[in-house]
Amino acid sequence: MLTQSLEQRARQALNVVLDPELDEPITDLGFVRSVEADPDRGLTVHLRLPTSFCSPNFAYLMASDAKDVLAALPDVGSVTVLLDDHHDSDLINRGLAADAGYRGTFGDEAEESLERLRLVFRRKAHAAAMERALTALLRQAPALTEDKLHDVVLGDLPDTAATRALLRRREALGLGTAPSEPVLVDDDGHPFPPGEVPLRLRYARAVRISIDGNAHFCRGLLRTRYPQAAADQSPRATDPRPAPLAREKAS
Repeated sequence: MLTQSLEQRARQALNVVLDPELDEPITDLGFVRSVEADPDRGLTVHLRLPTSFCSPNFAYLMASDAKDVLAALPDVGSVTVLLDDHHDSDLINRGLAADAGYRGTFGDEAEESLERLRLVFRRKAHAAAMERALTALLRQAPALTEDKLHDVVLGDLPDTAATRALLRRREALGLGTAPSEPVLVDDDGHPFPPGEVPLRLRYARAVRISIDGNAHFCRGLLRTRYPQAAADQSPRATDPRPAPLAREKAS
């Protein structure tokens, strides 16, 4: 068996780093501009975003998570993560280099803690995953109606990518994942009253549509800003595969 290079292991590790708003891996989105390993300088990763004015707290969250997963790799040595072409690149890159943390990087501008920010997006991702799984179930079982979803438990869901994604989102929030657990629950794992099911499902659908629409839009913006990024984006199930281009080299 061939041993993976550090660059290969680094890219694989970055697969678990999600854009908090789009709920997709930064590797699939094409946000990883380059990964380079050097015996003297260690591992250096450049990240890029669709625009220079993407939310600084989102940008920091992704860059910080990237540095954390890379630093956990065996025999990695030093790790440098750099955010390119963002209006707060210098500030974010200095904070990451100094391991200053979110509040240490942004000071008084950091209105809420990083974990609070992460929780907000985990809850949105859970709502979207819940809607995807239940909508897929409704399509597969024509006799099942929205008003009956109150009784659906995790064990009723088919073993699909949507169900597995829902289980991961529940686990991230500390919600139950046993087959007997109800599917349609609030942020704390409490089942919705039967009369609220249609309304709650519509809200979850709105969240999911917003996430999917933003993901499609941001992918297009990234390809417009960096045409070479098309080669680094993994196609979404509903998107056409972009034409492959040569990988961009970070300057």
